[in-house]
Amino acid sequence: MAATSSSAGILLHRRGEAGAEVLLVHPGGPFWARKDLGVWSIPKGELDEGEDPRACALREFAEETGTRLPDGTLDELGSVRQKSGKEVTAFAVAGDLDPATVVSNTFELEWPPRSGRTQEFPEIDRAEWFGLDAARENLNPAQAAFVDRLEALLAR
Repeated sequence: MAATSSSAGILLHRRGEAGAEVLLVHPGGPFWARKDLGVWSIPKGELDEGEDPRACALREFAEETGTRLPDGTLDELGSVRQKSGKEVTAFAVAGDLDPATVVSNTFELEWPPRSGRTQEFPEIDRAEWFGLDAARENLNPAQAAFVDRLEALLAR
């Protein structure tokens, strides 16, 4: 049996005019181009074997957004298991980022399928700030728990 993959990521949050907001990213590539609700994610990536989840989350935030994480305290939000079986560990940090400045790393994919032609696509094609309720709707369903946990953390 194959090992379950694990990822770690960052839930960046700020205080907006209407309350707390979180930064979410939309997956890039042709498969996700016309999908929206339920496919957004926190910036995250695969944990290397034996890697510290916090170090992975920081690295992946930089790779997926093209920017260093703002200085701040990383609060653990625990882990969730997605429908795919992937375990995702998240950390919250307060900060701000202009989504227009996000430049993601890329991946290669044969596209169109069976064409023999390889194309390069961004891992994420856009980032946006969402209020907490909108974030829950747009996020991968399992990751919505991170918004709940952040909301509880901010209420303390």
